[in-house]
Amino acid sequence: MKQKKIHVMIFLLGGALILLPYKLSAVLANSPVQNEAAAKVATEAVSTSQQPLNATRAAREEKALQDARRQQLADKEAALSAKEQELKKLSAKIEAQVKALEDSKKRLDESLKQKKKTLDEKRKRMLTLLKKMRPEQAGQFLGKMQEVEIISILNDLDNKMVLKLIPYLNQPMVLKWIKDNLNS
Repeated sequence: MKQKKIHVMIFLLGGALILLPYKLSAVLANSPVQNEAAAKVATEAVSTSQQPLNATRAAREEKALQDARRQQLADKEAALSAKEQELKKLSAKIEAQVKALEDSKKRLDESLKQKKKTLDEKRKRMLTLLKKMRPEQAGQFLGKMQEVEIISILNDLDNKMVLKLIPYLNQPMVLKWIKDNLNS
């Protein structure tokens, strides 16, 4: 009988050993240690799966921000380029206007020089004519002119001629001419 008891025990132990993993996992599933471990493993799995999702999401958002900045910079660059082109056109237009004004000024200066030259030639001919006249005739001729013009002519004549003309000119005007020459 002892032998039978041993056999029964071996049989029970063998059965228990075979059933032990099934029973042990069921027992462990209900234990608080297993629940905490399972929750920890599940949390780690979720956090690891969320981290790549969050990292991917953050990378996408960062890329979107960079793309927006690039687009803003491209827009600003395009606007600056357009303004630069406009400024170049305006600069060329202004340069053309300045050149036209310089040309006009040059023509005007040459015209004035020519006119002055012509007037100087006419004035010299008139002075030559006055020098060839007798002093009485020249005095009568000058007496019909305005005082400013007479003084200007007297300034251009040589001293000998002026000396001959003085007796035939308006004496207050001659005195004024003498005062002006002494003061200057």
